[in-house]
Amino acid sequence: MTDRTDVRAALLGGKTFRSLSEQRLSPKEEKFERARQTLGFFLAPAAAITFAILPMTMDRTQQLLAAVLLGVIVLWICEPVPIPVGGLLGVAAVVILGVAPAADVLAPFGSTTIFTFIGAFILAQAMLKHGIAQRLAFAVLSLPGVATSTYRVIIAFGVITCLLSAFVSNTATVAMLMPTALGILAVIGQLMQDRGIVSADFDPLRLRVGAALMLMLAYGASVGGLLTPVGSPPNLIGRGLIEEATGERISFAQWTAAAAPLCLAMFVVLALVMFLLNRPEVRRIEGVGEYIREQRTAHGRMSRAEVNTLIAFGFTVSLWLLPAAAGLVTGTDSDIYVLLDDRLDEGIVAVLGASLLFILPTNWKERRATLNWSDAARIDWGTIILFGTGIIFGSLLAATGLAETIGTAASRNLNVTNVVAVTAFSAVLAVLISETTSNTASAAVVVPIVIPLCTAMGLDPFVPALAATFAASFGFMLPVSTPQNAIVYGSGAVPIIRMIRTGLVFDVAGALLIIGIVPVMVAITGIGR
Repeated sequence: MTDRTDVRAALLGGKTFRSLSEQRLSPKEEKFERARQTLGFFLAPAAAITFAILPMTMDRTQQLLAAVLLGVIVLWICEPVPIPVGGLLGVAAVVILGVAPAADVLAPFGSTTIFTFIGAFILAQAMLKHGIAQRLAFAVLSLPGVATSTYRVIIAFGVITCLLSAFVSNTATVAMLMPTALGILAVIGQLMQDRGIVSADFDPLRLRVGAALMLMLAYGASVGGLLTPVGSPPNLIGRGLIEEATGERISFAQWTAAAAPLCLAMFVVLALVMFLLNRPEVRRIEGVGEYIREQRTAHGRMSRAEVNTLIAFGFTVSLWLLPAAAGLVTGTDSDIYVLLDDRLDEGIVAVLGASLLFILPTNWKERRATLNWSDAARIDWGTIILFGTGIIFGSLLAATGLAETIGTAASRNLNVTNVVAVTAFSAVLAVLISETTSNTASAAVVVPIVIPLCTAMGLDPFVPALAATFAASFGFMLPVSTPQNAIVYGSGAVPIIRMIRTGLVFDVAGALLIIGIVPVMVAITGIGR
């Protein structure tokens, strides 16, 4: 008799980075995965060693870093070892080869992004443990017309993610919504299993509908983050560099007016790409409405633990939103905005909110808190390590000058000579660098390259620099490209090959949209003029 899959345990059990023995694959899939991993064992060191010994004119430190990064990218793509381990091997190689001292290399592990991950993951763990993810999932599914279509569920999550990420950190937005998305995916998977649409022993982590939902969260956050100057760190970095170089101020309203058409166009393209490449196994499932009503009734009133979790969650979100709200009211140049933005660091807020879970009691007499440390220890440390290594490589790209070397060499070899060509070059370069480093590092590296490049050519740097700033928020192919990519990959529901394929198509489409729309919107809105 075939064992029946426990869909909820598979999706909400926190298992990530599974080896071949932990997955249910068809014979053809297993053959491909085995060949991919075997290739990685040999290709990664071969590629790194070959690049390191090639006679090149570039600085030796930069060449060694590029060689290591090339090997790590192969490890990430082929997965002969778990992706976090591939990153750690690269970090070790960088230190052993003398690219930089260990203390300098490991310093980015203490960045605010890492603490945002830890705090947000602990909050998410509480939402999963106490059933809030399921409760919210049923609430979303019960909205008129949503539950009848997997496509509408995915679109609904994309819209919510875009709007939230315009004001809240992209990382925080995805971390907040992912437990709910997993809850909804568990419901869909359970319904598909109950109705015989899939086999009883199917693997719910390999559903196309799951990959589409998770990727919509990650990519939707990147799209929404473009909408306001405070939507993501690259926006603030790029805006500051552009204002300094041009002497023209970019107001909150101007930025939003210029970015809105781009965000709208990108969301439409995102939906098309998502459904073309990750078409859900089922479009409609009859009886979902009745099932949802039954489950909502069965859940009854909220428990003390659920209330406490929502208090901690609301406290965290409120503090995340407070600087943005102040910026809307008083302007991003005001003293109060600067103070709040400086003091209410998103990483500190995340761990502070998570700490409330260990303080708010569910039973005071027994001194029982909402969450205990055993629960917190089960968060996805693999994803935290993975993105930590990504931050390290981003920092090294900037510190060694490798990113600038790549940019100037590409510009010289491609012979860009006019504003259209420079804009295209800027956007493509920012996307490429974002794939292997943080978005923030991409903006900090590319915009300073673009501005003097335009000045040397006698071109207005405004449009190319703004295009590079927007493109720096891209990077959709790899888990380490953005924190939100790492979070959804950590769910286990997005195979690396599916992320690469979908991300590549959206990278190309997004770059084309930036190249086409940004110059038009700058002319229409008069931004920075």
